[in-house]
Parts: sequence; structure tokens; C-alpha cells
Amino acid sequence: MIAFYLQNTPESWDGTTVRVVGFSSAKEPIAIVKFEHCYSHMFGPPNDEAFSGHPLASRGLRPYSFYEIQDSSWIRKLEKMNSIHPYHNKEQFLENKKHYIFSFHDSTFECIAHGYKLEVSNGSMKDAMEIMAGRF
Repeated sequence: MIAFYLQNTPESWDGTTVRVVGFSSAKEPIAIVKFEHCYSHMFGPPNDEAFSGHPLASRGLRPYSFYEIQDSSWIRKLEKMNSIHPYHNKEQFLENKKHYIFSFHDSTFECIAHGYKLEVSNGSMKDAMEIMAGRF
């Protein structure tokens, strides 16, 4: 599972001020994403300033977005690694595996999973962590 703040820019904002949102800031729009049958994940670089270094940036991947990657080379690499298993079945291995990318300000999260469920609510990140902990 991952949780993150959703963009919450007031229509009247003129860009001259900064609003800091912290772990306990209340009534913020938050997304919680629960991945179904998560097979593999990566979290870390690139951030938004180095995003052009991501291997998929030249194909349209941008920061501050969510993507499902079709024909994923990462899934193909995982399948190839697994192919030495004596009972490996390529079709069964590839079945239902999807590659998701969440590109944030300071980091990028990628995962291979069968699917996901999205929940949007208002609260603090502390509230989101309590919800997530209760689901384990």
C-alpha cells in the first residue's frame, strides 16, 4: 500500500505564498492505493528535477502522474529471470501482471501487481497510516 497527498490548490491562489502540509495536517485530500498481489516494487529516484533520466521519460512519462505501462520491459525481465525455474510457465507467469508508476515530487514508485484499489479521503497522513495499519 502507498498513501500520498492529492493536489489541493485553492482556485484563488496567486502563487505568491507557500502552504506547508505536514504529517499531522488535517482535512487534506489523501489517496490510499492497495495493490493486489504485488509481485515486485521499486521506490526512490528519479525526483521531478531529474525525471528526464527515467528510461520511459522519452516515451511520455512525466512527474506528478500515475501510469500503467503496456508491454513492460521490467515484466519481461522478471519473466526471463524466472524462466530457469523447472516449472516455469511463461503464460502463467505473465498472467495478470501489470506495471504501475506513480511519479511524485521527490521520488518515484513503481510496482508490478495484478491490480489496485484506490480510496480517496480527507484527513492527515497520520490518519492514512492508521487506516493502512488496520488493514494488515
